[in-house]
Amino acid sequence: MVSGIRKRNDVRLAGVLALALFFTAAVAACSGGTSWGAPPCMPPHYSVTPASAKPGDTVTVSAPDATCNPRYGANAKVAVTVTDSAGAVVLEELAPMNDAGGFRFEFDVPAASAAGAAVVTAMPHGVDWCDDTGRNNRLARSGDFDRASCAMPMQMLTITK
Repeated sequence: MVSGIRKRNDVRLAGVLALALFFTAAVAACSGGTSWGAPPCMPPHYSVTPASAKPGDTVTVSAPDATCNPRYGANAKVAVTVTDSAGAVVLEELAPMNDAGGFRFEFDVPAASAAGAAVVTAMPHGVDWCDDTGRNNRLARSGDFDRASCAMPMQMLTITK
């Protein structure tokens, strides 16, 4: 009888230890206590200057480095798109972006752009930039990416004639 109780207690102790180890590992991973460091973060906000331009004028789309570590990599790109007031995509370009998300891209407003409110989008290219799933979607150790539905980041550009 004592032997049976001892075996049950040993099994319970092993289960408690395994559960404690699991929670310790989970807390360490969430707090950045692993060798992987802190989880990546959202891309920095970008700006469009000037706010108003006519065809042929130069416009700059830029973002500072993030204050966290988005980890985009040495060959990161940003996808910049301009959609004019008529709904036509008048510019689609990839531009260099640094590992911290900073970039500076200049373009001349295309002659065929319709006057009015245009939308400029700038998003990291080739990565799941939207981390609202609570999962770390940009680390190489994860095989499957959880895609998230997020609002498209947009800045306005007024095109004048």
